[in-house]
Amino acid sequence: MKQIIDEHRRQFLGIATGAVAVGLGVIDLARAETEPLRSSVSNASFGAIKQIDAGVLNVGYAEVGPPNGPVAILLHGWPYDIHAFIDVAPILAKAGYRVIIPYLRGYGTTHFLSGETPRNGEPAAMAADIIALMDKLDIKKAVVAGFDWGARTADIIAALWPDRCRALVSVSGYLISSQAAGSAPLPPQAELQWWYQFYFATERGRAGYEKYTHDFAKLIWKLASPQWRFDDATFNRSAAALDNKDHVAITIHNYRWRLGLAQGEAKYEDIEKKLAAAPQIEVPTITMEGDANGAPHPDPSVYAKKFSGRYEFRLITGGIGHNLPQEAPQAFAKAVLDADGA
Repeated sequence: MKQIIDEHRRQFLGIATGAVAVGLGVIDLARAETEPLRSSVSNASFGAIKQIDAGVLNVGYAEVGPPNGPVAILLHGWPYDIHAFIDVAPILAKAGYRVIIPYLRGYGTTHFLSGETPRNGEPAAMAADIIALMDKLDIKKAVVAGFDWGARTADIIAALWPDRCRALVSVSGYLISSQAAGSAPLPPQAELQWWYQFYFATERGRAGYEKYTHDFAKLIWKLASPQWRFDDATFNRSAAALDNKDHVAITIHNYRWRLGLAQGEAKYEDIEKKLAAAPQIEVPTITMEGDANGAPHPDPSVYAKKFSGRYEFRLITGGIGHNLPQEAPQAFAKAVLDADGA
């Protein structure tokens, strides 16, 4: 297994050329030639999506790679889907990993088992979903990696279930927060970046997102990744996942919960209390950022001390935006391998 991984890593070690160690293990990954980091438009498909009952959900997920390999769970964000990892997954599979890419609640073929279950988008619920999926698939430990909502979910798993986490890769770093933290006002320029959060706080915003879901998502894609030239086919492939009947409810609840305008479920209160304390993350971690990320994101210096184990930060240059795995799949895959010590 290690020989296979080592051989694959040698094929793209050029990504790390020009890396400079700074301070507490922080790495600025800069390249003179950045174009190879950009994802070409992929017509690939994951093939048949698997379905399994896990926790309160029937989870739809893609799986590639050898069934007995070390596991990597890749978590997408909003308003994206599993195809953010369409070019990452084959790299990890070739390196010997069993790669699991689930649709989060409210996306794709993932659906609730009961109509009575609250359409809850709070972060604790999403993390609990992934733990339930791991339990059902008999996965004891996995590398968890993601961006946006997926990074937040991965961070929570690494912080509260470190025994289930081999390593962590998180785009935009430490994203654990709480309703109390979310109530603190930000400077005007920062608040402006969260315009859609305030829009969703209104009934007009809910109705608008329901009516214009795809148009809204395409606008977010463009704003969050201003230099990514994705085509309509690439967008439409992912936008289909937003047609899930619970997507609007989950999205609206998520952002209203952050502002303290919606309640969570009592069964997640203990998890939320732990998260409100901003727990340290001890598992081996690589955090990443694209140099052209147009979405709200913290400065790496703000969260570096939240990682107490082996830790690196990588800045991916070349106009890479918010959807880093799809825009720079080789760099993201390499981070997974390196974080896991493969």
